[in-house]
Amino acid sequence: MVTIYDIAKKTGFSVTTVSKVLNNYSDVSEKTKKAIKAAVEEMDYLPNSHARTLTTKKSWTIGVVFIESLGIGVKHPFFNAVIESFRQEVEIEGYDLLFVSRNISNQKKSYLDHFRYRGVDGVVIVCSTYDDEQVKELIEDPIPTVVIDMSSDQSSVVYSDNYEGSRLAVDHLHSLGHTRIAHIAGHESTFAGEQRKKGFYQAMKAFNLDVPDEYVVNGDYFSIEGGAKAMKSLLELEERPTAVYAAGDSLAMGAMNAIHEQGLRVPEDLSVVGYDDIELAQYIHPALTTIRQQTDLIGQESAKLLLKQIDCKESYIACTQVPVELIIRKSTGPVA
Repeated sequence: MVTIYDIAKKTGFSVTTVSKVLNNYSDVSEKTKKAIKAAVEEMDYLPNSHARTLTTKKSWTIGVVFIESLGIGVKHPFFNAVIESFRQEVEIEGYDLLFVSRNISNQKKSYLDHFRYRGVDGVVIVCSTYDDEQVKELIEDPIPTVVIDMSSDQSSVVYSDNYEGSRLAVDHLHSLGHTRIAHIAGHESTFAGEQRKKGFYQAMKAFNLDVPDEYVVNGDYFSIEGGAKAMKSLLELEERPTAVYAAGDSLAMGAMNAIHEQGLRVPEDLSVVGYDDIELAQYIHPALTTIRQQTDLIGQESAKLLLKQIDCKESYIACTQVPVELIIRKSTGPVA
């Protein structure tokens, strides 16, 4: 097995210098780093994780927590895309991800207990609801954390510009001549749902458009079923809307299903705008006009904030708001 001493002998650098390069110390020249990394690659060197932990006083592990209300776990399209981007970013720096359950030796434990037990260097939390007690406990602990898709003044946070997303959606529909615009909102306990609804009201007010109370319907936790149920209630109105802005793509898909079931057409009878731009959005019929969240950038920025906290070894709180983009497809058209 190739050792750190073999790398030092081949390159002519000291064991200390080789160790610094392997552990990402900054006080080594780029030329030296390049030479040592080339030797590491050539000799197929794999560092001993226990030795690395002793040297750096780090476990080189980041914990992952995902809280969602649909029960689909890691198959959730937003979580999937964001965490993959996050993983690629921290992997470059030598970190592994740890997904945990709440059981340790068949005993129910909190996320915080589990991460302490595992000795993680930091935790990334993907959570939209304010009321999860275990998430609050994690955020209040000294363990470095970054929270995705929620606001907090006790942790670094990264989330999309939900207000701007709502403005883009309403502006697009208004430009097509729509004035009777309804909103299928995410659950009021979710950060994204709350912000997108407020953004909708703000955008409608900017165009001097009325929003009847019955035009804003709760779509629950961003599910297809929630979108369909909300849309059915909108279709029962005496003066139904000509366009619908849904706070999530799954809500929009459910709404479109309900519209089709009533023998109506999208966009000829009703235009529909979603939010997220999940992969499926471009393949449904008609293809969904939506607000694209930059999941790659959300993951990258989250990783950078968390790694900075870990390296600083001190409290560091920052907020990054990621831009969104209107993607126009076939589910929106001029008002009939």
